[in-house]
Amino acid sequence: MTSAPPSGTPDDESSISAAAPPEGAVTAQSGGPATPGDRRRWFALAIVMTAAFMDLVDVTIVNIAIPSIQGSLGATFSAIQWITAGYALAFAAGLITGGRLGDIYGRKRLFLIGIGGFTLASALCGFAANPDVLVASRILQGATAALMVPQVLSIVHATFPAHERGKVFGLFGAIVGLGAVTGPLLGALLTEWNLFGLEWRPIFLINLPVGIAGLILGRKFITESKAPRALRLDLPGVALVTLALLALIYPLTRGRELDWPLWGYLSMAGSLVVLAVFVAYERWKTRRDGSPLVELSLFKVKSFAAGIAVQLTFGVFTGVFFMVWTLYMQIGLGWSALRAGVTGIPFSVAVSVAAGISVQKLVPRFGRKVLQTGALTMAAGLLLYIWEADHYGKDISSWQMALPLIVMGLGMGLIVAPLTDAVLSEVPKEHAGSASGLINTTGQTGNAFGIGLVSVIFFGIVDDKVEAARGARSAVGAAYVDAFQNALGWVVGVLLVIFLLMFALPKKAAGHGVAEAVAAAGPDDGTDVPKEPALTA
Repeated sequence: MTSAPPSGTPDDESSISAAAPPEGAVTAQSGGPATPGDRRRWFALAIVMTAAFMDLVDVTIVNIAIPSIQGSLGATFSAIQWITAGYALAFAAGLITGGRLGDIYGRKRLFLIGIGGFTLASALCGFAANPDVLVASRILQGATAALMVPQVLSIVHATFPAHERGKVFGLFGAIVGLGAVTGPLLGALLTEWNLFGLEWRPIFLINLPVGIAGLILGRKFITESKAPRALRLDLPGVALVTLALLALIYPLTRGRELDWPLWGYLSMAGSLVVLAVFVAYERWKTRRDGSPLVELSLFKVKSFAAGIAVQLTFGVFTGVFFMVWTLYMQIGLGWSALRAGVTGIPFSVAVSVAAGISVQKLVPRFGRKVLQTGALTMAAGLLLYIWEADHYGKDISSWQMALPLIVMGLGMGLIVAPLTDAVLSEVPKEHAGSASGLINTTGQTGNAFGIGLVSVIFFGIVDDKVEAARGARSAVGAAYVDAFQNALGWVVGVLLVIFLLMFALPKKAAGHGVAEAVAAAGPDDGTDVPKEPALTA
């Protein structure tokens, strides 16, 4: 349910603050200067926030429609994994570079290119005639989102004086919460309504009027800004890390269908070699011009290194759980998309409630214990879910799922809101932007890896059960129920790993929050500020 991007500074990532105008004024290449009383900046805010909402909803809306997509296009299991994993991989690989491109060539320009590309990719997704076209279109959608989303808070920072940014970030938090709750339900409604006989396609086509309006209005109301000392691009670094991820995740998704060929194992082993080459290259790039894709020196901060591990592992959890949960309800239990979407409402509400309480009341008093309690609470909710799935079988009802989902949601809310501050608390403030960008990229990478693991811990069980029943249709539902329980067992193990990793986080995060870092950054202060708050779920 998250998205959150990277980058920005003079010394570390390019400087948003350096590009910011003097307090109380906004320079613009078109439309003249804006003042605090100029209403144009609020139109600009509405445009970039709508774009961020569109991206967030697009991430959460697709899972609920996966069974419908599979049935309509005849997609294989690996294809439906790539419909979501392809987006996450492209998004993760392009986040930092997208931010730097905005610093170099202009945030408004890159935002408009991004939203235009995202809208085009949405149309291609909506009209896809086969799984291959849909997967390719989703990869394009993720890549263009990586151009669009990092500009959102850069534009906010260059458009609003510091004393107004707190209000703006509050609005952004509300948008994130709204997107998390409405995405699955909107996807369920659009799929269930089968508008004009289009089945699942409106979940993508709904982006067209929004994107076109954003393009037209963005040209008029968004002011241009650049970073005068932007970092150089690191395209070889992007290529290496993308190659490493593909070499790992592609065999995971395809291996089961191909009976785990030798090349798959060699590819996964080779991904470690490519990753080692990437690290060596980044060190050389740092010595050469100080603009690596990943600032490796950040990993000398123990709490940050542990926090990145937590974020990666948490991404694995979200990648596994949300996909197998959808398949379990709609294919295993035979529920409609609408019923599955409504069933998830208690979970989303619990996340939102716990997130607010954790940041405002609990973390300031109890520190990292709140996050660890969240991990154990989620594990308890999953164990309860496993018991219910086994006890009630295919006769389980939505209201019986409510208790484990609420428990899980409360646990997740205790983690997602304060996690970024805990990870950044011991990072020097001038590196907050690069650190935040890496946190978000890592979370998206973990999500893609988790989706890849679904082949092993879920679809593998389904295949075995159906084969044992000699392909009987009556065995399919029971196979999905058993596979769901198996996958949740693995996810419980992932949460226990997260719990242990959290011991390396600071006992109390006395550092700077992401939003506070952006809000506090004055003009030309050289502070490294993230392009978007690191909000992940």
